[in-house]
Amino acid sequence: MNLIVERQDHVATVTLNRPEHLNALNIDLMKEIEETALSFRDDLETRVVIFTGAGKHFSGGRDLKDLATIRPGEGSVLARQRQQHMGPRIISALRGMNQVTIAAINGAALGGGACMVSALDFRIGSEDCVVGYPEGTLGIPLSWASLPLCVHLVGPARTKRMMILAQKEDAQTLLGWGFLDEVVSREALMTRAVELAEIYAAQPPVAAQMIKRSVNAYVSALDRAVMHMDSDQVMLAQATEDFKEGVQAFFEKRDPHFKGR
Repeated sequence: MNLIVERQDHVATVTLNRPEHLNALNIDLMKEIEETALSFRDDLETRVVIFTGAGKHFSGGRDLKDLATIRPGEGSVLARQRQQHMGPRIISALRGMNQVTIAAINGAALGGGACMVSALDFRIGSEDCVVGYPEGTLGIPLSWASLPLCVHLVGPARTKRMMILAQKEDAQTLLGWGFLDEVVSREALMTRAVELAEIYAAQPPVAAQMIKRSVNAYVSALDRAVMHMDSDQVMLAQATEDFKEGVQAFFEKRDPHFKGR
């Protein structure tokens, strides 16, 4: 199973379960995440959902073995568009959940993993966690309709830093920036996540969910207008020589040499 869902009273825990692959987001896992998020739509008993990763890391991001097979000239543009839209659909499904959502970030949350945790309501990180958007090292912009989510959390200048430099930011930096709400030891991560979940689950669910939806609607009013073409921008960037160089450099474990072509 790529995804494990466990329920205890009013709290559910969703665990990404590809630890041998750093919980990298391949097509199958991405489909399961979207389907699972949507499955809570009619769930009236669950009030809080915790997301975490099995093993050492939350998620290493998009599975580059998938990306390495992309050939921009092959297949219909429409088919490739639909595949690119899967990431934004995941973020929309997570963002649209009625339940309060909490990310328990163990280890690394990179790329698509960082996008996922930014779409949730609260983020608790282990002391050794890191978050980053490495897409820039592949010669592509961030997709998944997630750039505004990062801006909402850390502001425009820090978002530019995170996405252009593509560095892994540590827990204390992320806490100071407001990306993380709390930092705890790795051993205490899930205990604290469940404790926080139970506090929110004890609140009146109708009011809590109304407040969540209203806040999200307020802060994201322009997000769709700004980011509706981000998947198409990635498709364009994947047709460049820089994208091919970025992926090849990743697998060869060397620094890429970009030429703007």
